Formats: sequence, C-alpha cells, structure tokens
Amino acid sequence: MTFQGAVLQVIPELQTGGAERTTIDIAKAVVDAGGKAVVAARDGGRMVDELLGAGAYFAPMDVHTKNPWKMWANRGRLIKLIAEHDIDIVHARSRAPAWSALWAARAAGRKFVTTYHGFYKAKTAPKRFYNSVMARGDIVIANSNFTRDHILATHNVTPDKVVAIPRGVDMDVFKWAKVEGARRAGLAAAWALDRGESRLTVLLPGRLTAWKGQSIAIEAAELLKNTGQQALFTFILAGDAQGRDGYEAELQNLIAARDVGDMVRIVGHCNDMPAAYAVCDIVLSTSVRPEAFGRVAAEAQAMGRPVIATDHGGARETVLGDVTGWLIPPCDAAALASRLTAFAKMSDAGRNNMGLEARRHVAERFSVEAMCEATLRAYERVLDA
Repeated sequence: MTFQGAVLQVIPELQTGGAERTTIDIAKAVVDAGGKAVVAARDGGRMVDELLGAGAYFAPMDVHTKNPWKMWANRGRLIKLIAEHDIDIVHARSRAPAWSALWAARAAGRKFVTTYHGFYKAKTAPKRFYNSVMARGDIVIANSNFTRDHILATHNVTPDKVVAIPRGVDMDVFKWAKVEGARRAGLAAAWALDRGESRLTVLLPGRLTAWKGQSIAIEAAELLKNTGQQALFTFILAGDAQGRDGYEAELQNLIAARDVGDMVRIVGHCNDMPAAYAVCDIVLSTSVRPEAFGRVAAEAQAMGRPVIATDHGGARETVLGDVTGWLIPPCDAAALASRLTAFAKMSDAGRNNMGLEARRHVAERFSVEAMCEATLRAYERVLDA
C-alpha cells in the first residue's frame, strides 16, 4: 500500500527491546510506502544506525525524562520538530514522552496516536492519571488482544478507538537458513557451546530483571541436576543488565548457591538474536508477570524453535500449547524442569515437526508485513477522521 503522510514516533531510547524494534519496523514501512518517518529519542542508542539506514530521520532529544519541567520543555522542542518536518501524526510509545508528545500534537493541531506496549502499575490516583496518557490517542494501538482487553478494563475509552495490532516478526531475518554458519559458530564459541556434545541448549533471552524469571530457570536447572540430568542441558541467560548490576549479582549468587555453574551461563547482551535462536534447541519465556505480547516467543518460533512460556498474558496468543511449544504455570520451576525432561525425550523428528509448526504459526499471524500494513491503515484511518 502507499502512504503519503509524515509520522513522528516518540520513544525514550533506541537501545533494545520490543517497542524499539517495532519503532524501526514502522519507520521503514512508512518510508517504503512513500511517506516520511521521524523518530525522537535519547541519543546514543544501539539501533539509531539501523533507523537511519531505513531512510528515516533521527531527532536526538531527552524525551525519556520524567522531570515535569523538562517534559514541558520537550513539548516546545517537539512542536518545532513537527513544523520542521510537516508532521501529520505524532505516535507515542511510552508514558513520559507521550505527555510531551500529546501537548505538542494538540498545540500543533496534529493527530495523536499511542501504542500500549505493556502494563503500568497504578496504585494511586496520580499514577493512574499519569498512565492515562497512553489511552488518550485519537487511535490507541494495543500490541495484543490481551493488552486491548486491559486497556478497555482500565481506561475510560470507547472500544472502537482501541485496535489490536500484534507485533510483527521479520520472517526473512528470523529464518534458520539465512543465518550463516560463521554467525552460528561465532556465537557458539562466544558462549562456549560445544555443538558436538549431546547437551540441549536452553535459551532464555531478555533483559536482566526479576520479572523476566531468570531465577525460575536457575531453580529448574537445580531440579534437573538433582535427578541426574545435568549432562543433558546448558542454560544460556542472554540479556543486558541495563544498570541492574545488583540483580545480576543476585543471579550469579543463586547459580553458585544451587551449584549449577556447570549448567547455567549469563552471557550479557546479544546483538544477533537470529543466530542466538539458531544455536539453541528450545527457548524459554518464563516471565513472572504477564507479557503484553511476548516478542521472544514469536521470534523463536519464527526460527523454528519450540517455546516454553508462562501461561498468562500475550503468550496465550503467541504459543499454541502442545503444538508449537508449551505453557506452564507462573513461577513453577518444577513444571519447567518436567517439560524440559519431556523435550529431551522427544525424537529429533518430533522436535523438528514442532519447529515447523511454530514457524508456520508465526508466519500466518505475526509477520512484520501484517503488523506494518495494519499500522499504516490505522494511520490512514486517523487522518481520514
């Protein structure tokens, strides 16, 4: 489809994560469709070069700030940016920058769109008001049906303004055959994986934060070791601490306390996730709290990797239980260990068939092309309105 509008996306930073990935994908889609894409974010992000390579404009700005005076000052900066690029739609993807973006869009007479990428704590009236900016868009995009239900239950917004557009996976990038042998070998060497061993590689990707459930994987490793299965599995915890050095130290201490240092490795940030999925056998998404969507589960399945995910949130949409992976109760290390034992007993043909079903499932429902087309249609809808 074609799209002639100019879209300014506002996001705290372009380092890593699902919201950031979607920002890049939509910017590229806008440019490819004939429009103009601009992104305002904190300077110095890992993904800025990719954004520029897609033909979009980058406006470095401290929109991540939660300081009320700086947020108000960002309003003025965004108004100037809107005028400079003749922006039609301002699309906000996080709360603090969303307030600055809302004020700027309204002052400039432009359309305002938001995407609800996650869930926000709201125990007090001021916090509920702060969160409400994400439901103030002319259209509110939810990244899953689960998220859409949450928005309607939480905010006073009419249902026809809230549209569910699941995150998309680039099926050409996340394709096993496209990951060259050198990439796989390089990452396997960096992670000290011996592909000649009979061990299964269990990958848990995600930033190092307690709610991603890394401790559950460590506890499952201990249970597997206690049943004599330590030689069957290697657990890789791949993710950036993002300043949470204390939590990373807690995980290292837990690995030592559970005596699973021979099974579990923390490897830090990975900038080649297709290769990461390619060198593993199965992927975990053991989030303690519900994922709004669950990018890891979708990407892993696109690479033909079965997924074990927590049975809540967006995982119920992205993972087909007993077909493309398995859903287990939250915080249940015993269930995780049991499922991994069953996976180890599967035949190679059984694992491959599950991987093929996983890729087919994502291609049919969660491709980046489908996400981008639906988003551009939402943009057209808001401009027509």
